[in-house]
Amino acid sequence: MRDLDQWAPGFQFLAGSIGPSHAYATPVGFGDEVHVFGLRVRAGDILHADRHGAAVVPPRLVRAVPAAAREIAAREARILEVARAPGCTAEKLVAVFARLDAIH
Repeated sequence: MRDLDQWAPGFQFLAGSIGPSHAYATPVGFGDEVHVFGLRVRAGDILHADRHGAAVVPPRLVRAVPAAAREIAAREARILEVARAPGCTAEKLVAVFARLDAIH
């Protein structure tokens, strides 16, 4: 299965796995540096990619990724707690962002 975001909500299906298209690729090299929409990628690089884009994680920062991810998740949890609460207002959201910005 692929392109799940394009399926109708609640549409039921059965599949052995989720993955990209089989495509019709022809390998022309291995281990070479490539440029993908201006992003330089070299063998051994650590990438983060999603539907919004891609970034190469510098080797010196790889060990810091788990802690940074936990910090971002905790920050977003505080924002979502306010956003999902009954009576949420723009003022309450602005206030939670201001508190979080004061921490950093």
